[in-house]
Amino acid sequence: MVEDLKSTIRTETNRSGKLRIKENKWFTKPGLFKQQIDKKKKKKTVSANAAAMEEVRQSSAWVARNSSHVTVDSSGIEKVVEKIKESIPKVEWDYEGIHYFDNGPLTVQYLFVLDTLNFCFWPDKDLNYDHLAKGLKEALLNDNSAFDADRLQKYTGPQLRELLKWPRPLPLEEERVRLLHEVGFELERSFEGMASKLVESCGKSAVKLVSLITRHFPGFRDHSVYKGHQVFFYKRAQIFASDLWGAFKGQGYGEFNDISSITMFADYIVPAVLQQLGVLKYSSTLASIIEASSEIGAGTEEEVELRACSIYAVEKMRELLSIKSGKQVLSVELDLWLWSVGVQCPSLQHHRTLSIYY
Repeated sequence: MVEDLKSTIRTETNRSGKLRIKENKWFTKPGLFKQQIDKKKKKKTVSANAAAMEEVRQSSAWVARNSSHVTVDSSGIEKVVEKIKESIPKVEWDYEGIHYFDNGPLTVQYLFVLDTLNFCFWPDKDLNYDHLAKGLKEALLNDNSAFDADRLQKYTGPQLRELLKWPRPLPLEEERVRLLHEVGFELERSFEGMASKLVESCGKSAVKLVSLITRHFPGFRDHSVYKGHQVFFYKRAQIFASDLWGAFKGQGYGEFNDISSITMFADYIVPAVLQQLGVLKYSSTLASIIEASSEIGAGTEEEVELRACSIYAVEKMRELLSIKSGKQVLSVELDLWLWSVGVQCPSLQHHRTLSIYY
């Protein structure tokens, strides 16, 4: 297993009153006072958006420093970085050819629906991300109004199954339907029914987009409490920004001036790959639980550590790679590479948690 993963390292390329002011020489320009207030408001908004992503990094680092079951191995990070520093793996976003893309608003709608439902495939051994992406793509090709906001609010479990051409109940099916209803309702109420309007309102900021999503859509508020500390992940909100960036190749709806602020997306595949590569070390108890395919409860210390330590480890990999290669390295690119390695290893043992967040 480890050798398979290591060989992949070498070969993978693939969001009315009036104030009277006495005349003052500082305020000779009409509207200058208002401009100053507006600038302060804008600065506060930018800071609040940036703080959301810093919360992800800082809270994950806190978990890594205080973890009981998962350890980030700095020597393991150095070994992986040494192997890939000369040729940092680049994986095309749609290397499998499974996503819908028309270079317009319908693609944005598709991706938002996709990332609304992008979680918890493992309980059905035959179901995976590819089935979801391809199923939604086919549904949209057959009926381009399938993801209209009013229709998203009406889907039932059986109708969602039919949409995906899946023969049996989906894992957490009631939750998936609830989240579709939530997304349809809020898109209609606040964004003219269109995810593209949501994206346009972020002003080319991936960080603001994540902040807008988590503010408007409760089902994307991916966080937990660990040893009395709030820990933030925002996996599906961040991956939507990343999917836009990847699908549109950094242009149009995918143009973000701060894509480097996005972290990796804490799921159940990437931690397993990091463990096999020697970047993460598990306690014997945790290793036994994963090897036995036993379920780990959402919000438990073990589950939070697996996710938070993965974010911390990838951030450290990114920092070291940037230093050694002299190039900008993005966490989103490292995540896509690590995930693609993991999904190509069917025998990869990962943790099992029932969650709507990943």
